[in-house]
Amino acid sequence: MTTEDVALRFRGLDTWPDAEVLETLLERNFAALAAVRPALPELERAARGAAERLERGSGRLLYAGAGTSGRLAALDAVELPPTFGWPHERLGYLLAGGEEALVRSAEAAEDAAGEAERRVREAGLGPEDVLVGVAASGRTPFTVAAVRTARSQGAFTVGLANNPQTPLLAAAEVGVLLETGPEVLAGSTRLAAGTAQKVALNLFSTLLMIRLGRVYSNLMVGVNASNEKLVRRAVGIVAEITGVDAERARALLERAGGDVRLAVLLEREPDPEAARRRLAAAGGNLREALK
Repeated sequence: MTTEDVALRFRGLDTWPDAEVLETLLERNFAALAAVRPALPELERAARGAAERLERGSGRLLYAGAGTSGRLAALDAVELPPTFGWPHERLGYLLAGGEEALVRSAEAAEDAAGEAERRVREAGLGPEDVLVGVAASGRTPFTVAAVRTARSQGAFTVGLANNPQTPLLAAAEVGVLLETGPEVLAGSTRLAAGTAQKVALNLFSTLLMIRLGRVYSNLMVGVNASNEKLVRRAVGIVAEITGVDAERARALLERAGGDVRLAVLLEREPDPEAARRRLAAAGGNLREALK
């Protein structure tokens, strides 16, 4: 596995000047970004395949992983409700070691393939669901088992790995290779590999939410206005789309219970129930509802 290789270029790292260490780490992160570009076609396939399952109405989006990869996957998951209004009940993550592993290392848990299989089966994943597995090595038993089990139950599966020709890429319906090579600090995949994973997850989930109608133009119409900053953002979005002033936009948003998409529709359709039916008939897609 190239992510475990000891690169001769970085030998004696502990003796280097501080500025040289930082410059080298930054350079490798730039290289990690470049490693995502060859994966764009597979990320597109992954997002479109996931959208086809999730747009059926009740399917769930789950993420699976261990260690740094698992925490990055969970981070992507928890950002979807506030950013896009993705329902909490249609979202989840399977982290080796459980939720405690988000804040406390549980490295031994990554070998628990049986635990991953059990949790996937208990979740009852099926043909309308999507599971994304992330593992730098591409061999983590927990993650590979989660993806393999989910696929056997008919779920659409995506695997992100930083090493080629690995079990995770083979187990998933769409394997996404992020070939970042050896780390500056040998084996520390929280560095370049983690950077590439974070970028790839951002790209995947953002395209997925766009295809699911959670974005109108380049505006976050699914935003959960849960604090004053986000309320101001939501008001601005309603004003931008409808052309009304901020006062009118805020009134529409209040009538819509904070739902930006519904607030936009209320400017055309004063009856809230009729507007809700219209939005529901469009599958929550504001552009379709406005036609």
